[in-house]
Amino acid sequence: MDPQLNPFSVLSWIVAPALLTNACTLLILSTANRLARAVDRAQELSSKLGDGAGLASPEAIRRLGELAAHEQRSLMLLAALRSYYIACGSFATATLISIFGSVIASLGARDLVRVLEVCGAAAGLVAVGALIYASVVVLRETSIVVRVLQQRAGEMRALLGGAVPNAAS
Repeated sequence: MDPQLNPFSVLSWIVAPALLTNACTLLILSTANRLARAVDRAQELSSKLGDGAGLASPEAIRRLGELAAHEQRSLMLLAALRSYYIACGSFATATLISIFGSVIASLGARDLVRVLEVCGAAAGLVAVGALIYASVVVLRETSIVVRVLQQRAGEMRALLGGAVPNAAS
C-alpha cells in the first residue's frame, strides 16, 4: 500500500515521538529524585564533617570519601537530566514536525514535505542519541552507588568480626 495513502504511517510518525516524549518525562522525574537523594546525602555528610570533631579520624576520612562520591553522582545526574531534557524536547519537536508535515502533505507541497521529513527524522535522531547518552550516564552513576554501598557493608562486616554474611554468600 502506498505510504501516502496509509493513515497508519502518519499515525506512527506522530504517536511514536509522543510516546517517547512521555517516557522521557518519566526518566526526568526518576533522575530528579535520584539527584535530590544524592544532594540530601551530601548535605548530611557535610554537616557531620562540619562538626569539626576529629577530621583526621577514620570515620571522617570515610565520610569525606562518600561526600566526594555523592558530589560525582550529583554532577553525573545533572548531565543526565540535561540530556533527558534535550531528548524530551527533541521528541516533542519531532511530533510537532510530523503533525505539521501531515497537514502540508494534504496540500500537495511535496518539496516542503520532504524537508519536514528530514527535519523530523533529525529531531528524532538527536532525541534517541540524547536518551542513550543519559541512560549510560545513569548506569555509571548507579555503579558509584553500589561501590559506596559495598564499601560500607565491608566496613560493617569488619567491625562485627564477620558476623554479617556477604550478599554473595
